[in-house]
Amino acid sequence: MAYRSTAEFVAALEKAGELVRIPFPVATELEITAWADREMKSPGGGKALLFEKPTVNGIESSFPVAINTMGSQKRMALALGLGHVDELMNEMRLILKAKPPTSLKSAWALAMQGLGLLNAKPNHVRTGPAQEIVHRFETPVTPSTAAQAFPTLLDLPILQCWPDDGGRFITLPCVHTKDPDSGERNLGMYRIQIYDPQTTGMHWQVHKVGARHGKRYYEKGEPMPVAITIGGDPAYAFAATAPLPDGLDELLFAGFIRKKPVDLAPCISVPLEVPADVDFVIEGFVHPGEMRDEGPFGDHTGFYTPVDSYPVFHITAITHRRDAVYPCTIVGIPPMEDFYMGTASARIFLPVFQMNFPEIVDIALPAEGVFHNLVFVSIRKQYALQAYKIMHGLWGMGQMMFAKYIVVVDADCDVHNTSEVLFRMCANTDPQRDSIVTKNPSDALDHAPSIATIGTHMGFDATRKLPGEGYHRVWPELVKMPAEVQARVDAMRARL
Repeated sequence: MAYRSTAEFVAALEKAGELVRIPFPVATELEITAWADREMKSPGGGKALLFEKPTVNGIESSFPVAINTMGSQKRMALALGLGHVDELMNEMRLILKAKPPTSLKSAWALAMQGLGLLNAKPNHVRTGPAQEIVHRFETPVTPSTAAQAFPTLLDLPILQCWPDDGGRFITLPCVHTKDPDSGERNLGMYRIQIYDPQTTGMHWQVHKVGARHGKRYYEKGEPMPVAITIGGDPAYAFAATAPLPDGLDELLFAGFIRKKPVDLAPCISVPLEVPADVDFVIEGFVHPGEMRDEGPFGDHTGFYTPVDSYPVFHITAITHRRDAVYPCTIVGIPPMEDFYMGTASARIFLPVFQMNFPEIVDIALPAEGVFHNLVFVSIRKQYALQAYKIMHGLWGMGQMMFAKYIVVVDADCDVHNTSEVLFRMCANTDPQRDSIVTKNPSDALDHAPSIATIGTHMGFDATRKLPGEGYHRVWPELVKMPAEVQARVDAMRARL
């Protein structure tokens, strides 16, 4: 199903028993983070939280705050309108393996897949709920004009997440940009630090598409139009973080997820289009060559990322719904909400990995690896050094280039059971023979490399060894009780 607003998604969470309302004032300075952090680390991710009276510098905000809305397997599925994220994974697999129909049943299934793809194409509309309230900033906002300019960035319930953060940060922003040459749009998620009522940092890292678009504008000497959307269908935020192949339109993917085309409306002050049903739209320009210190920020690595120079974003307009809800998240020491988002992405895009590497059985990104620092992958091994082929292949696929450690295990190992993977890794490897260290780009947020964005990665082959891999003994069998004995014992235990 498609959600028409954050409020509608929140209502669905409440109906499912997945929401806790907080009806009294809670500060956006640290208190909401402290509360949400406890909830996210509760068994299974706890519940979604709706702070009905968030305060900004002691003043109650006009907009409630929703957080941890996708922080469990169940809520992640609800966010995508599914019973389980595997449903979308199976749709992806059907599309990637589509063949000419051989029966009426297969023809109908193929037609339904085609209908889903047709739903992916956006509609173009003149306006929408996201522009019910319009505020333009034709001149700089000063203390004397701040009341007339309401709301400015300082009026929104934007969190200061951690004590040493450089300020308040928008943590769930969908950043819309466009290639000045091809016109191709991109939807990314880059944290936004608030500097003043109408100026922010734009934290797009060197490897991101937004940074590539910015480079072309800078070379042309032209200001770059940018729009930040917040809220609406959670499919938008998920699409912004999804590991899509370069050049694939994230809003097409969002339409495919929600089984309904995304309505795109033109912005009021920049030449871009954005989903017409989001809760907030922040419009403006990034000017060539203008940089400013951004950070520090308590990040998903579990550490503060340091101060660094990033482009400056100047706000020209803010529009929003009359009933707007401000959705956000926090990041920090795992597990956090982002673990469930990352797990869903890995699950849904598993067929893409399997299309490139048919021997892959499953992939997992454990919480301890904070997204891509640690990757477990199981394979059906057929030949010597096959595990290394998989490591190099994954390091060459999009955001997987940031995977600091990859552990490859056999098909009978459950990669979602970290204890089982570590058992295989410790039991099946000789460190010198079964590991590899290679150079590769590193995540800009990774503080461990000696030089930012440049580092090394390590792979472990924890599969059974073959003679061609230098192993000349008989590989032992794993200790395992026969299924028929287990069944007899189960029957006897049931008699107690």
